[in-house]
Amino acid sequence: MRYLPLTQPDRAAMLAAIGASSIDDLFVDVPEAIRLDGPIAGLPGHASELAVERHMTALARKNMSAGDGPFFLGCGAYRHHVPASVDHIIQRGEFLTAYTPYQPEIAQGTLQMLFEFQTQVARLLGTDVANASMYDGSTACWEAIGMARRITRRGKAILSGGLHPHYVSVARTMAKYTGDALDVAVPALTAETDLEALIAKIDGDTSCVVVQYPDILGRIADLRPLADACHAQKALLIAVVTEPVALGAIKSPGEMDADIVVGEGQSIGVGLQFGGPYVGLFGCKDKYVRQMPGRLTGETVDADGRRGFVLTLSTREQHIRREKATSNICTNSGLCALAFSIHMTLLGEAGLRALAAANHAGAVAAAERLAKVPGVRLVNETFFNEFTLDLGREARPIVRALADKGILAGVSLGRLYPDEAGLANGLVIAVTETTTAEDVETLAQALEEVLA
Repeated sequence: MRYLPLTQPDRAAMLAAIGASSIDDLFVDVPEAIRLDGPIAGLPGHASELAVERHMTALARKNMSAGDGPFFLGCGAYRHHVPASVDHIIQRGEFLTAYTPYQPEIAQGTLQMLFEFQTQVARLLGTDVANASMYDGSTACWEAIGMARRITRRGKAILSGGLHPHYVSVARTMAKYTGDALDVAVPALTAETDLEALIAKIDGDTSCVVVQYPDILGRIADLRPLADACHAQKALLIAVVTEPVALGAIKSPGEMDADIVVGEGQSIGVGLQFGGPYVGLFGCKDKYVRQMPGRLTGETVDADGRRGFVLTLSTREQHIRREKATSNICTNSGLCALAFSIHMTLLGEAGLRALAAANHAGAVAAAERLAKVPGVRLVNETFFNEFTLDLGREARPIVRALADKGILAGVSLGRLYPDEAGLANGLVIAVTETTTAEDVETLAQALEEVLA
């Protein structure tokens, strides 16, 4: 591809076409306080490739990665063992196709995988149908809210206090441009979830109720009464799953009559990767399939009657007119979906259930040990592989002190909710099959020292 630089008249013509007086007009949505008005102070203007490589390597060595010591971080991103075979298989030629499989005749491997992925996700979430993945869990959550608005023709969404605050933040950002009203709560350091409070808020203007399962504190609730209350007011129930491994042990949201189930698929087949890329899961009841965002892969036959796969119900704005599109998310994280599907295939149903059982057993043992630390209270009565501790004092400095000892000791609620003083003492602990008994004992002893 040739490089064709723009001239000043070219830039002027483009700005005139969109009604902007200058390039600065394109950045009005970026707060002025965080815009750069010149070069970044202290950053050299240029350096050799070797010098940059050495500098970046030195910076990378300052990171403490998940495998460098006891690791208890969770809250939407989890450390699980990904078999080496996953990385091997995703590089096979059957899957090395174009960026997106628009031409089915040369992308049958990718399309068949996506077809199988949809089946796996639908069974996992307990829904009638699932799409060929979304960008990540948080944007899938917002797309579900938008879908509920289209179905119900209402514009008020009720968001549980147990919903991950980053998911809430994405919804707030998008709602500014759609006009949706969001009724948002925050959690409390209690064993009970906020389902009763959510039910009390549902009225004739409600499009949907969004609840996380298990929630941000790790608590698990029966969603059926909430689903019944939603349906009594002709609203939809949206369930968000950030830890899909949990569904190998607990009842799926679809089984409890959730209308739309979304989530983050990172736990299966996809490493932590310092925050991404991840893969969004999206399923719903069959009657709503034509309002589902993203796209589906369908099974068909070719001219010779042979089984084949094609994209169908592609309602992204890439495929149809923007005003008729159900989604403006223009990627489906295909490589991560492939990794998810391979890992899920290797596990099978029995393997997933065994993995879930190992996660839960490890979390129970960890919760029992950590609850014995003087001054620590276990908040949860129910949990899968993640639970919340009340440390009796602000958790953030304690997390920092433990990090200085080489222990990544969970996520402090004060970090997630900096403006909520009532949550400052909370620490969310995640335990997976990668956590050893020695890791738990190391954390318990270090916590005792720091709290003493």
